[in-house]
Amino acid sequence: MIKHYPFQQLGKAKYAWLDTHHHFSFAQYYNPRRMGFGRLRVINDDRIAAYSGFPEHPHKNMEIITFVRSGAISHEDSRGNKGVTGAGEVQVMSAGKGIWHSEFNQGSQAASMFQIWIEPNSHNVAPRWDSMAFPKSASNSHLPLVVSGYVEDRQQALFIQQDARIFAGKLVKGSEIIHQITHQAYVIASQGQFTLGNGQQIVEMAKGDGAEVTQQKFVTIKVQQDCEIIIIDVA
Repeated sequence: MIKHYPFQQLGKAKYAWLDTHHHFSFAQYYNPRRMGFGRLRVINDDRIAAYSGFPEHPHKNMEIITFVRSGAISHEDSRGNKGVTGAGEVQVMSAGKGIWHSEFNQGSQAASMFQIWIEPNSHNVAPRWDSMAFPKSASNSHLPLVVSGYVEDRQQALFIQQDARIFAGKLVKGSEIIHQITHQAYVIASQGQFTLGNGQQIVEMAKGDGAEVTQQKFVTIKVQQDCEIIIIDVA
């Protein structure tokens, strides 16, 4: 089954420094029917104004993944970690037993990113932060694996404390791929247009849309316009 959530129907909030859309209940946006998707708790589509960002604040027992779409985000935390994650790159913060951090756009243009929160399968572990760059060129055959909680994937993806995988990347117009699903998947259209199909349904996806794919072992993606896609496969 594929359930489509158009961008226009997402929760939203706008401040002087932040324009954000919520795929699930978050902060002032509450929808009892949108409390998460399995262990996936948060997807925020954030646009952060120049020279602004999230001041220092705490987290505990949450796997927080940031996929930067444009610009760059500077990270600093109470464990002494510092780094800058640029467009097309991914960072993971495992909050574990507790951590404080800040994230800022120090550039002269707005930056955009997805923040993804996944509940961990182990609590109160040592907090950590890491980032990684992935191929930025578009493919016509697959989406790269960028985050995983499986030991066998540690050499090629950022690690999280959960049996989940996140695939993300760009596909060129005209591509058609069959993507395997282990658990259930949440698909985000970061850019462009494409369709999701399962043999019975075909769903049109446009920039900013989300979709839940359940009770499927595979989903077919047909690209109508050069696109960037994120697939979160989690129980």
